[in-house]
Amino acid sequence: MASNGIESMQLAEDQIKILEENFTRVSKHPDESTLMLIAAESGLTEEETAKWFRLRNARWRQAEGLPAQLGSVKD
Repeated sequence: MASNGIESMQLAEDQIKILEENFTRVSKHPDESTLMLIAAESGLTEEETAKWFRLRNARWRQAEGLPAQLGSVKD
């Protein structure tokens, strides 16, 4: 079974470091201009960067005990 997670993106260690630093220090939900800057800094396309943030947010929400999908917490 193929994984569609972050691991399947095959990123270099320095790219992961840049993405993780921006995730923790800048924003978990970067706007378009911030996403463009992060993409340029990491050498990824904006689409790849946006995908990484979507997947990383899902992982973060699960770790926090929240639903993997963005939205309100339901009983």
